[in-house]
Amino acid sequence: MTAVLAPFTAIGRSVIALMTMIGSVALFVWGAVSHIFRPPFYGREFLSALFNIGWLSLPVVGMTAIFTGGALALQIYDGSSRFSVESVVPQIVAIGMVRELGPVLVGLMVAARVTSSIAAEIATMKVTEQIDALVTLSTHPMKYLAAPRVLAAVLVVPALVGIGDIIGIYGGFLVATENLGFNPATYVRNTADFLQLNDIVSSLVKGAVFGGIAAVMGCYYGMNSGRGAQGVGQATKSSVQAAAVLILAANFLLTSLFFSS
Repeated sequence: MTAVLAPFTAIGRSVIALMTMIGSVALFVWGAVSHIFRPPFYGREFLSALFNIGWLSLPVVGMTAIFTGGALALQIYDGSSRFSVESVVPQIVAIGMVRELGPVLVGLMVAARVTSSIAAEIATMKVTEQIDALVTLSTHPMKYLAAPRVLAAVLVVPALVGIGDIIGIYGGFLVATENLGFNPATYVRNTADFLQLNDIVSSLVKGAVFGGIAAVMGCYYGMNSGRGAQGVGQATKSSVQAAAVLILAANFLLTSLFFSS
Protein backbone atom coordinates (compact mmCIF):
# COMPACT_ATOMS: atom_id res chain seq x y z
CA MET A 1 0.00 0.00 0.00
CA THR A 2 2.83 2.38 0.85
CA ALA A 3 4.45 1.72 -2.53
CA VAL A 4 1.15 2.53 -4.29
CA LEU A 5 0.74 5.84 -2.44
CA ALA A 6 4.39 6.89 -2.78
CA PRO A 7 3.95 8.66 -6.18
CA PHE A 8 0.93 10.57 -4.89
CA THR A 9 2.86 11.55 -1.77
CA ALA A 10 5.70 12.90 -3.90
CA ILE A 11 3.26 14.84 -6.08
CA GLY A 12 1.56 16.27 -3.01
CA ARG A 13 4.86 17.40 -1.53
CA SER A 14 5.84 19.05 -4.81
CA VAL A 15 2.52 20.88 -5.05
CA ILE A 16 2.77 22.07 -1.44
CA ALA A 17 6.34 23.24 -2.00
CA LEU A 18 5.28 25.09 -5.16
CA MET A 19 2.35 26.78 -3.43
CA THR A 20 4.58 27.72 -0.49
CA MET A 21 7.12 29.31 -2.82
CA ILE A 22 4.43 31.20 -4.76
CA GLY A 23 3.06 32.57 -1.51
CA SER A 24 6.54 33.50 -0.30
CA VAL A 25 7.34 35.35 -3.55
CA ALA A 26 3.96 37.11 -3.49
CA LEU A 27 4.58 38.35 0.06
CA PHE A 28 8.08 39.44 -0.94
CA VAL A 29 6.74 41.39 -3.92
CA TRP A 30 4.11 43.04 -1.73
CA GLY A 31 6.77 44.01 0.81
CA ALA A 32 9.12 45.43 -1.84
CA VAL A 33 6.38 47.44 -3.57
CA SER A 34 4.94 48.77 -0.32
CA HIS A 35 8.36 49.99 0.83
CA ILE A 36 8.81 51.97 -2.39
CA PHE A 37 6.08 54.39 -1.33
CA ARG A 38 7.03 54.73 2.35
CA PRO A 39 9.85 56.88 3.73
CA PRO A 40 12.74 56.94 4.23
CA PHE A 41 13.95 56.94 0.63
CA TYR A 42 17.49 55.90 -0.21
CA GLY A 43 18.21 58.05 -3.23
CA ARG A 44 21.83 57.01 -3.51
CA GLU A 45 20.92 53.33 -3.71
CA PHE A 46 18.23 54.11 -6.28
CA LEU A 47 20.59 56.13 -8.50
CA SER A 48 23.27 53.44 -8.23
CA ALA A 49 20.74 50.77 -9.27
CA LEU A 50 19.52 53.01 -12.10
CA PHE A 51 23.08 53.35 -13.40
CA ASN A 52 23.95 49.67 -13.03
CA ILE A 53 20.73 48.33 -14.54
CA GLY A 54 20.28 50.95 -17.24
CA TRP A 55 23.50 52.49 -18.47
CA LEU A 56 25.78 49.48 -17.96
CA SER A 57 23.28 47.21 -19.78
CA LEU A 58 23.27 49.34 -22.94
CA PRO A 59 26.24 47.64 -24.67
CA VAL A 60 24.87 44.10 -24.39
CA VAL A 61 21.35 45.28 -25.29
CA GLY A 62 22.62 47.17 -28.34
CA MET A 63 24.76 44.30 -29.63
CA THR A 64 21.98 41.78 -29.10
CA ALA A 65 19.38 43.96 -30.82
CA ILE A 66 21.38 44.92 -33.91
CA PHE A 67 22.41 41.36 -34.72
CA THR A 68 18.89 40.08 -34.06
CA GLY A 69 17.38 42.72 -36.36
CA GLY A 70 19.84 41.89 -39.12
CA ALA A 71 19.29 38.16 -38.82
CA LEU A 72 15.52 38.69 -38.76
CA ALA A 73 15.67 40.68 -42.00
CA LEU A 74 17.64 37.90 -43.70
CA GLN A 75 15.24 35.23 -42.49
CA ILE A 76 12.12 37.15 -43.47
CA TYR A 77 13.54 37.94 -46.90
CA ASP A 78 14.45 34.29 -47.53
CA GLY A 79 11.04 33.06 -46.39
CA SER A 80 9.00 35.71 -48.21
CA SER A 81 10.94 35.21 -51.47
CA ARG A 82 9.39 31.77 -51.72
CA PHE A 83 6.00 33.48 -52.12
CA SER A 84 7.31 36.52 -54.05
CA VAL A 85 6.37 38.95 -51.25
CA GLU A 86 9.80 40.31 -50.38
CA SER A 87 8.32 43.78 -49.87
CA VAL A 88 6.97 42.77 -46.43
CA VAL A 89 10.46 42.63 -44.89
CA PRO A 90 10.31 46.15 -43.31
CA GLN A 91 6.89 45.56 -41.78
CA ILE A 92 7.67 42.11 -40.35
CA VAL A 93 11.05 43.19 -38.96
CA ALA A 94 9.40 46.18 -37.25
CA ILE A 95 6.51 44.26 -35.72
CA GLY A 96 8.72 41.32 -34.76
CA MET A 97 11.21 43.52 -32.95
CA VAL A 98 8.72 45.83 -31.25
CA ARG A 99 6.10 43.30 -30.21
CA GLU A 100 8.21 40.29 -29.28
CA LEU A 101 11.93 40.04 -29.90
CA GLY A 102 12.87 43.44 -28.49
CA PRO A 103 11.15 43.13 -25.10
CA VAL A 104 11.92 39.43 -24.64
CA LEU A 105 15.59 39.62 -25.59
CA VAL A 106 16.16 42.72 -23.47
CA GLY A 107 14.35 41.05 -20.57
CA LEU A 108 16.48 37.92 -20.87
CA MET A 109 19.69 39.96 -21.16
CA VAL A 110 18.72 41.92 -18.05
CA ALA A 111 17.94 38.65 -16.28
CA ALA A 112 21.34 37.23 -17.26
CA ARG A 113 23.27 40.34 -16.30
CA VAL A 114 21.29 42.15 -13.60
CA THR A 115 19.38 39.38 -11.82
CA SER A 116 22.54 37.34 -11.31
CA SER A 117 24.43 40.42 -10.10
CA ILE A 118 21.72 41.41 -7.61
CA ALA A 119 21.35 37.86 -6.29
CA ALA A 120 25.11 37.39 -5.87
CA GLU A 121 25.53 40.78 -4.19
CA ILE A 122 22.70 40.37 -1.70
CA ALA A 123 23.53 36.71 -1.01
CA THR A 124 27.12 37.69 -0.26
CA MET A 125 25.84 40.40 2.09
CA LYS A 126 23.77 37.77 3.86
CA VAL A 127 26.69 35.35 4.14
CA THR A 128 28.96 38.06 5.52
CA GLU A 129 26.20 39.19 7.93
CA GLN A 130 25.94 42.66 6.41
CA ILE A 131 22.15 42.30 6.28
CA ASP A 132 22.16 41.55 10.00
CA ALA A 133 24.21 44.71 10.47
CA LEU A 134 21.56 46.72 8.60
CA VAL A 135 18.91 45.42 10.99
CA THR A 136 21.12 46.31 13.93
CA LEU A 137 21.35 49.87 12.56
CA SER A 138 17.53 50.03 12.34
CA THR A 139 17.61 49.93 8.52
CA HIS A 140 15.01 47.68 6.93
CA PRO A 141 16.78 45.36 4.44
CA MET A 142 13.74 45.30 2.16
CA LYS A 143 13.64 49.09 1.96
CA TYR A 144 17.40 49.53 1.57
CA LEU A 145 18.19 46.62 -0.77
CA ALA A 146 15.04 45.51 -2.61
CA ALA A 147 12.84 48.59 -3.06
CA PRO A 148 15.43 50.82 -4.85
CA ARG A 149 16.46 48.03 -7.21
CA VAL A 150 12.90 47.03 -8.09
CA LEU A 151 11.87 50.65 -8.70
CA ALA A 152 14.95 51.32 -10.82
CA ALA A 153 14.39 48.21 -12.93
CA VAL A 154 10.71 49.00 -13.53
CA LEU A 155 11.61 52.52 -14.67
CA VAL A 156 14.73 51.91 -16.74
CA VAL A 157 14.09 48.58 -18.50
CA PRO A 158 11.29 50.08 -20.67
CA ALA A 159 13.86 52.63 -21.85
CA LEU A 160 16.25 49.78 -22.65
CA VAL A 161 13.47 48.02 -24.55
CA GLY A 162 12.73 51.16 -26.56
CA ILE A 163 16.41 51.59 -27.41
CA GLY A 164 16.68 47.90 -28.27
CA ASP A 165 13.64 48.13 -30.57
CA ILE A 166 15.17 51.08 -32.43
CA ILE A 167 18.59 49.44 -32.77
CA GLY A 168 17.02 46.16 -33.88
CA ILE A 169 14.97 47.88 -36.56
CA TYR A 170 18.09 49.75 -37.63
CA GLY A 171 19.97 46.43 -37.89
CA GLY A 172 17.25 45.14 -40.21
CA PHE A 173 17.42 48.39 -42.17
CA LEU A 174 21.18 48.07 -42.67
CA VAL A 175 20.96 44.50 -43.91
CA ALA A 176 17.95 45.20 -46.14
CA THR A 177 19.41 48.30 -47.77
CA GLU A 178 23.04 47.18 -48.03
CA ASN A 179 22.62 43.48 -48.87
CA LEU A 180 19.08 42.94 -50.12
CA GLY A 181 18.62 45.92 -52.41
CA PHE A 182 15.85 47.78 -50.58
CA ASN A 183 15.38 51.50 -51.11
CA PRO A 184 16.22 53.30 -47.80
CA ALA A 185 13.40 55.87 -48.01
CA THR A 186 10.80 53.24 -48.90
CA TYR A 187 12.02 50.96 -46.11
CA VAL A 188 11.73 53.72 -43.49
CA ARG A 189 8.30 54.78 -44.74
CA ASN A 190 6.94 51.22 -44.68
CA THR A 191 8.27 50.72 -41.17
CA ALA A 192 6.73 53.94 -39.85
CA ASP A 193 3.38 53.36 -41.57
CA PHE A 194 3.01 49.80 -40.31
CA LEU A 195 3.74 50.27 -36.60
CA GLN A 196 0.80 51.29 -34.40
CA LEU A 197 0.67 52.95 -30.99
CA ASN A 198 -0.57 49.70 -29.41
CA ASP A 199 2.59 47.92 -30.58
CA ILE A 200 4.84 50.50 -28.90
CA VAL A 201 2.77 50.62 -25.70
CA SER A 202 2.79 46.81 -25.39
CA SER A 203 6.58 46.79 -25.84
CA LEU A 204 7.15 49.35 -23.07
CA VAL A 205 4.67 47.67 -20.70
CA LYS A 206 6.44 44.37 -21.23
CA GLY A 207 9.73 46.09 -20.44
CA ALA A 208 8.40 47.39 -17.13
CA VAL A 209 7.01 43.98 -16.15
CA PHE A 210 10.16 42.13 -17.20
CA GLY A 211 12.34 44.60 -15.32
CA GLY A 212 10.28 44.12 -12.18
CA ILE A 213 10.51 40.34 -12.51
CA ALA A 214 14.30 40.44 -13.00
CA ALA A 215 14.88 42.66 -9.96
CA VAL A 216 12.43 40.84 -7.70
CA MET A 217 13.92 37.42 -8.46
CA GLY A 218 17.43 38.69 -7.80
CA CYS A 219 16.45 40.24 -4.49
CA TYR A 220 14.28 37.30 -3.42
CA TYR A 221 16.87 34.59 -4.01
CA GLY A 222 19.64 36.78 -2.64
CA MET A 223 17.83 37.37 0.65
CA ASN A 224 16.82 33.71 0.92
CA SER A 225 20.17 32.20 -0.02
CA GLY A 226 21.92 29.50 1.92
CA ARG A 227 25.11 29.99 3.87
CA GLY A 228 28.57 29.82 2.35
CA ALA A 229 29.88 30.06 -1.18
CA GLN A 230 27.63 27.22 -2.31
CA GLY A 231 24.56 29.12 -1.13
CA VAL A 232 25.62 32.20 -3.08
CA GLY A 233 26.16 30.17 -6.24
CA GLN A 234 22.84 28.37 -5.86
CA ALA A 235 20.98 31.64 -5.27
CA THR A 236 22.53 33.19 -8.37
CA LYS A 237 21.70 30.21 -10.57
CA SER A 238 18.14 29.85 -9.27
CA SER A 239 17.42 33.57 -9.63
CA VAL A 240 18.38 33.64 -13.32
CA GLN A 241 16.42 30.47 -14.06
CA ALA A 242 13.31 31.75 -12.30
CA ALA A 243 13.55 35.19 -13.91
CA ALA A 244 13.95 33.74 -17.42
CA VAL A 245 10.99 31.37 -17.05
CA LEU A 246 8.75 34.05 -15.52
CA ILE A 247 9.69 36.56 -18.23
CA LEU A 248 8.69 34.11 -20.96
CA ALA A 249 5.46 33.24 -19.14
CA ALA A 250 4.65 36.92 -18.58
CA ASN A 251 5.37 37.61 -22.26
CA PHE A 252 2.74 35.06 -23.26
CA LEU A 253 0.17 36.51 -20.87
CA LEU A 254 0.83 40.11 -21.92
CA THR A 255 0.74 39.20 -25.61
CA SER A 256 -2.61 37.51 -25.05
CA LEU A 257 -3.85 40.60 -23.21
CA PHE A 258 -2.78 43.11 -25.86
CA PHE A 259 -3.40 41.14 -29.04
CA SER A 260 -6.00 38.47 -28.23
CA SER A 261 -8.56 40.15 -30.52
